Amino acid sequence: MDWGRAKNVLIYAFLLLNLVLGYQLWNDLREQADSNPDFTSLESNIQKAMDDKRIRVLAKIPSETPELPKISYRFVNGGQNGNIVELPTPVDSKLIFTPKELVSALKTRLPGIGNYRYDEAASRDGEFVLHPLVDGKWPLFKIDLRLYYSNQKIISYREQSIEISSSEGEKRQRVLSASKALGNLIENFLPEGSVVTGIELGYYGEVFNSDAHLPAAPAWRFILESGTEYYVQGISGDVISPNIEKAKE
Repeated sequence: MDWGRAKNVLIYAFLLLNLVLGYQLWNDLREQADSNPDFTSLESNIQKAMDDKRIRVLAKIPSETPELPKISYRFVNGGQNGNIVELPTPVDSKLIFTPKELVSALKTRLPGIGNYRYDEAASRDGEFVLHPLVDGKWPLFKIDLRLYYSNQKIISYREQSIEISSSEGEKRQRVLSASKALGNLIENFLPEGSVVTGIELGYYGEVFNSDAHLPAAPAWRFILESGTEYYVQGISGDVISPNIEKAKE
């Protein structure tokens, strides 16, 4: 055996391994930096309120403030409640984590599934929750497509069928920043010890027993570790929560 050549091969192999490990470490550190909340977007008085109320924010605070219009939607085909429909052939539930495969597997039965987004925070054991998208990007919260699974197979679904349309003559308006909305919650609404685990921009849709067109406005959704949700209307700044009877300014 040529020990000199073997030694060189081992040296090159260790160098290559070090390069791979170094790149992986750099990539992990970059992802960690990207996912950490940036509290510099919060005003100093808000940061002080966080400390005083022992509030933690684990979610990244988005910086986007797009211009969005209010929309309207209406339920169709009895879509408000929706009946549970059994799938002729169960679908492997792991497909929920690969959207393209999920769409491919269910598009025959659910042609519009490509315009839904999976909501991990709203899902629970036995069901996956998806929301319809406005303009293909913004989830319409509170309106659901629920996929029910058992033994790792999606076996049935229930859909709230709707038609979405832009409100006639409605102008696009720049939404309130997530940091401003969060600051309002921290100062006035969140109880002591709250932990914010999710922040996302979408539309807030109420479910009413009506066939008429219903309004929906852009809204920031804040999810606490406890599971409580708060919505801040993206134009007016009004706050909506399951614990608040009416929106507050």
